[in-house]
Amino acid sequence: MKKILLVLTFSLFLPYTIFAQTKTEAQAIFAKSTNYVNDFEKILTSSQIKNLNDFLKAGETKTKTKITIVTTSSIAPYTNLTDYSSDFEKYLVSTLKIDSSILIVLSKQLRQIQIQGVNKLRPKMSDQEIKDIVSAYVLPELKKGDYHKALQEGAIQLIKKLE
Repeated sequence: MKKILLVLTFSLFLPYTIFAQTKTEAQAIFAKSTNYVNDFEKILTSSQIKNLNDFLKAGETKTKTKITIVTTSSIAPYTNLTDYSSDFEKYLVSTLKIDSSILIVLSKQLRQIQIQGVNKLRPKMSDQEIKDIVSAYVLPELKKGDYHKALQEGAIQLIKKLE
């Protein structure tokens, strides 16, 4: 009887423990983002991060639009970069009080890039213009393995469109 009670107790509380750990993990990933460039994947050098931070800060002054870049090797517990980016943007605004007009999420390991926050920019640029920027300026540099130049060129073109 005691064994059955013990098994029953474990089976009731074990799922809650597993799900609680997953939720905390996701929040811990999001909590780290506080700057213009957040290189969680460690694909940029410190001088490249400083260069991009300075450029994006100057771009925000010109355009009144904040661009935030995040690199990540994992989007767990999410299954696609679109959902991850959307929730990340919501987390920046609601929890950290960072209103990022454009969020660029890049994953070298997953070989994906997502630009989030486009709805706020519809009066200034269309979805097609953003796709054109990515395909003409960002993807060629990503294919060469130059992640800094890809992010910089993408940011330059976005800022030009916003001016």
